[in-house]
Amino acid sequence: MISDADMKEIIPKEPSVTPSAAHVHSGIPVPKPIRVKNFSPDEWEDFVEEWATSLESAYVKVRRFGGSGDCGVDVAGFCTDKGFEDTWDNYQCKRYAHPLRPSDIWVELGKVIYYSHIGEYTPPRKHYFVASLGVGTKLEKLLNKPTELCEKFKENWDGHCKRKITTTKEIELNGKLLLYVDAFDFTIFSSKSHVELIEAHCHTGYHAVCFGGGLPARPSPGAPPVVPAASESRYIRQLLDAYGDHLGNPLHDMSALVAHNMLEKDFRRQRERFYYAEALRNFSRDTVPEGTFDDLQDEVYHGVVDVTDATYPNGYERMKATVTQASSVALTANPLASVTKSQDRQGICHQLANEDRLKWVMGDG
Repeated sequence: MISDADMKEIIPKEPSVTPSAAHVHSGIPVPKPIRVKNFSPDEWEDFVEEWATSLESAYVKVRRFGGSGDCGVDVAGFCTDKGFEDTWDNYQCKRYAHPLRPSDIWVELGKVIYYSHIGEYTPPRKHYFVASLGVGTKLEKLLNKPTELCEKFKENWDGHCKRKITTTKEIELNGKLLLYVDAFDFTIFSSKSHVELIEAHCHTGYHAVCFGGGLPARPSPGAPPVVPAASESRYIRQLLDAYGDHLGNPLHDMSALVAHNMLEKDFRRQRERFYYAEALRNFSRDTVPEGTFDDLQDEVYHGVVDVTDATYPNGYERMKATVTQASSVALTANPLASVTKSQDRQGICHQLANEDRLKWVMGDG
């Protein structure tokens, strides 16, 4: 019979982390390596594509291969413009329902060795296994014993490689191919851990969207150069025309502002705002998916264009009203919203003027 001694009061364990408002809203964060292990097939493919963009800074060119004719190549990083004819690295991205085992890789090793033997490509400098559930302990140990790896590979040739490297014929491990295997550098075979993948992925524009946690700290924009860059020419021309419209006299260049102290100060402010927006554009390239900043510009445009198109006594008043309106445009839906300041919104107006999407003096060509 069940006695009182068999019954215990239910007392949940104390939380392992101090609860916060974010936890109440979204729950305790799932560690990134655990999230990677639980990716669906499609999510894993997306993650690999995103992670592969992090390799672009290390290579002249990075390409993804697929299909039955990939010859054992998945993601290739080319060190020169000669591609497979020169130094390159191979990243074999696998998704299994278990950590990668030795039996999972024999055919992959076989493809690399066979196709480099027949001249399809030069052997890769490094060949990394990238697995959705990581690399098992047994395989990891074997990858760190290249001599034993070679011997095990030869032992498993008939069972895993002979009929599976290609469907058109059986490949015997003898003669020149066997000599090639014995001379092959098995130290090229290695692996990438989830920690390494995530660390590389965090340097892409996809990381915050994939894992959350917010954007990194944004560096402060530098001061505008004394001499405007060529890329500023159009919006500066628009500003000078707006000032001239206000004064009733055309301003041919910036030197004409020396005689108008208030307008000169305004001009400096507008350039600072433009450079704020340019800094945000540069920041977006490394932190959010491509096109995010363009979407931000579009939001600002639609938030101010009706104000811009209203009637004003001159272009200067139109510009001031537009810039004032921009500072109040809500951008909560954009991934960059958390790091966007009023100066950015105002500066985006000048980026739009730089492209003639906004004009301060109506009829200005």
